Amino acid sequence: MIDSLLGCGIFAIGDCMARPYPKFTFQDYLLLPEDKRYELIGGDLLMVPSPNTKHQRTVGNLYRYLADYVEAKELGFVFIAPYDVVLSEFDVVQPDLIFVAKERASIITEANIQGAPDLVVEVTSANAEQDRIIKRKLYARYGILTYWLVDPEAKTVEVLELDKEGYSTKASFKEKDTLTSSRLPGFKLPLNKLFK
Repeated sequence: MIDSLLGCGIFAIGDCMARPYPKFTFQDYLLLPEDKRYELIGGDLLMVPSPNTKHQRTVGNLYRYLADYVEAKELGFVFIAPYDVVLSEFDVVQPDLIFVAKERASIITEANIQGAPDLVVEVTSANAEQDRIIKRKLYARYGILTYWLVDPEAKTVEVLELDKEGYSTKASFKEKDTLTSSRLPGFKLPLNKLFK
């Protein structure tokens, strides 16, 4: 899969005129059947595999804590996959969790999010390579300020913050630590609760 992206799309260095097949667009994406999950990255259509139980429990736990905090502080909106984030005509993703600050609520439409959220969360599973390499570059390219990589197997959370060079690791949390983030001042989540 990565090989197919190296020549074009998010890894392109200049034009990609020699592409051996046409790029899929957001309009093509809208025609897909709704019984499966897809993402569109650099015009390449990727089917998202069904997540396992540990992944789903972790996403559910994190959503509950994050949504409760954001609602109590009236900071904005939290969404859970499947929910489209349209970054461009050729890039449509469904992060596991999405936070949009209330000041930027105009990017939220009835159908999806149009533009870069303030925070995205990916809980790694079978597609860990995609989350750690491909999506990391994609999210940085479109200016998503904060990216959390949650690994339910290792019981860790890596907090990445965007700077001029792309993402850098702002903090790494292990099972006995408490997750915090500068994007959500005052938010605290003991990871033993997240991974229970």
